[in-house]
Amino acid sequence: MAETVRAAVQSGPRKIEIREFPRPKVGPDDGLLRVEANGICGSDVETYKGHLGNREGKPFIPGHEPLGIIEEIGERAAERWGVRAGDRVAVEVIVPCRQCQQCLVGRYQACPNRKYGHGVTGIDVEPALWGGFAEYLYLSPGTVVHPIDVNVPVEVAAMFNPLGAGVRWARTLGDIQLGDTVLILGAGQRGLASVIAARAAGAGTVVVTGLESDAHKLQLAREFGADHTIVADAEDTVERVREITGGAMADVVLELTPMAAGPVTDALLSARHGGRVVLAGLKGGRDIPLKTDLIINRALSVVGAFGVDARANEQAIALIESGRFPLEKLHTHTFGLDEVALAIETLAGEVPGESAVHVSVHPNS
Repeated sequence: MAETVRAAVQSGPRKIEIREFPRPKVGPDDGLLRVEANGICGSDVETYKGHLGNREGKPFIPGHEPLGIIEEIGERAAERWGVRAGDRVAVEVIVPCRQCQQCLVGRYQACPNRKYGHGVTGIDVEPALWGGFAEYLYLSPGTVVHPIDVNVPVEVAAMFNPLGAGVRWARTLGDIQLGDTVLILGAGQRGLASVIAARAAGAGTVVVTGLESDAHKLQLAREFGADHTIVADAEDTVERVREITGGAMADVVLELTPMAAGPVTDALLSARHGGRVVLAGLKGGRDIPLKTDLIINRALSVVGAFGVDARANEQAIALIESGRFPLEKLHTHTFGLDEVALAIETLAGEVPGESAVHVSVHPNS
């Protein structure tokens, strides 16, 4: 048994290096995960560039979508989580206290006592191994885990987080009903996951926007059930939605674009009177013009989407295990631990000749 663990540490914008850390000792209430894979999302890209998160500049191990095999686990932790050594689990970002009022009523994402988070906590907080870009991940007592079938291919199993986002943003927060017209602004992996979730919820018409550079993603959107795609930098999104719907506009709009201001207004203008708009695309703290008169005069319900909760993760895992959708088509790139920077840059579209959709890092491969 190795006494040290290798991990990729981000120490600043576009600065990632491999370091070694002591292997954590496991007690009765915690555990250790051998990381099989960790997916990369758009927020990882913006954090890598220095646009999001880690404002204090403290070095940390990124990776907030860890999937792996429980290597060691304490007796009380095994009872609390309902798992044992050898089980495969997906790990949530948030580590709540599990004891406060918010946690006890199910709103653990709003836990005021949470001190740690996977992929965001600094290495100055012992035992340092809080991120999924590491050979092993420390499972603290408050960790939230979800079992997932070990027979699912690892690249597909690693999609639990983006698919969970699609389930939560489209079905739960979007409240999609049978026959609804759904507009999804953004054709990244979470936009594509939202297409899947919208179809599973019974949407009647699904429309997806992307850029000219997203041609491969828009093709995948059509394969997964989108009825129409809009090239946002070549067409007027609102007018195309008006044309597609015969003027009725969309019942539900999901705004998922990163760092872009224009799509927020497009979302409000594309929703029907009394429609629902879900805002999930992070803008890096930028001031985004918000035309509140549109919300008032169109009687819109506007919902902010914060991450993925336990219910959505469980529903996403059930969808993955069902084999209902050919999710393997979404996975495009696999990288090792020494290639974390390249993996992020590939998803960001910065590597010539590479068209990425779902990218994952496999630290032990």
